[in-house]
Amino acid sequence: MRALGIILAGGNSNKMRELSNKRAIAAMPVAGSYRSIDFSLSNMSNSHIQKVAVLTQYNARSLNEHLSSSKWWDFGRKQGGLYVFTPTITSDNSWWYRGTADAIYQNLNFLKSSHEPYVVIASGDGVYKLDYNKVLEYHIQKRADVTVVCKDCTPGTDVSRFGVLKMNEDHRIEEFEEKPMASTSNTISTGIYVIRRRQLIEMIERCAQEERHDFVNDVLIRYKNMKRIYGYKLDSYWSNISTVESYYETNMDFLKPEVRKHFFDDAPGIYSKIDDLPPAKYNPGSQVKNSLVASGCIINGQVENSVLFKKVYVGNNCVIKNSIILNEVYLGDNTHIENCVVESRDTVRANSYHCGEDGIKVVVENNARYVI
Repeated sequence: MRALGIILAGGNSNKMRELSNKRAIAAMPVAGSYRSIDFSLSNMSNSHIQKVAVLTQYNARSLNEHLSSSKWWDFGRKQGGLYVFTPTITSDNSWWYRGTADAIYQNLNFLKSSHEPYVVIASGDGVYKLDYNKVLEYHIQKRADVTVVCKDCTPGTDVSRFGVLKMNEDHRIEEFEEKPMASTSNTISTGIYVIRRRQLIEMIERCAQEERHDFVNDVLIRYKNMKRIYGYKLDSYWSNISTVESYYETNMDFLKPEVRKHFFDDAPGIYSKIDDLPPAKYNPGSQVKNSLVASGCIINGQVENSVLFKKVYVGNNCVIKNSIILNEVYLGDNTHIENCVVESRDTVRANSYHCGEDGIKVVVENNARYVI
């Protein structure tokens, strides 16, 4: 493909509450065995983009560890490959990334030393499947300066955490608001953009000269009347996990057969770093209904409408309903978990009761343990 990829994975969201204390949003576990960034990386690989840069910053240890080997997404190659860029102190600059545009500016040599004519920019917290080749073809056909991948939300969806846009009959974007309090449009930006490489360099350098640091506000919104900015409608599944509620709903969506088929059965696939773990073990007396259970789990109790990540131990007489249990959690005997997200590597003591009554409860046990 005649494009290189940039994945913006350095952000943090306070709406993730305790879940972002350990890791970046792009490293959040999804669907039992994956991380959020796996979806963007897999889309890049499946679209035959050979050169991809991941820009990390906040709480990046877990994410960098996940990206330590590029072979899982087929980026272990002689030409191109996977590049991970973190903020670096130089003689000219001692800033952390001050925004998405500044993150690209601080790594502008990556763009200048590349030869691909186009750039695909994506966020690391989206869960979706997309062939970027189709977006690029649309971009070239429209003779666009920038193409924004957008999606129509169902009526009643809270769009205040997204960029909201309006297009004319030719799909050219006429209005663009970032996280409006109220909006009459239900078409949102998915945070995926296609732009010509030379034009991106020019725009980012101008932003830096004017001390502007945000890609959406200082490029898309500022240039919407000067540049030809078009929208490309995405009609398949897309979700963003920047809040606890959206993270919970996204994982619960994977309990639906049509969503699992879309991601896991229909080609091309989604790839992730593989752990050599035994299959899940269901001991006598255990009951599991409509749940995703990852490798390395040991189940002794009752699990219903839940997602269990790798190496979870469920004790005797436990009841888990409508919950997400992250990696390496130990649930003691007679524990009841309902409408909760349990943080990874927690030991939930026997006879504990956790229930999210007014929304989703995040369970974090302040204890340290080295073995199960």
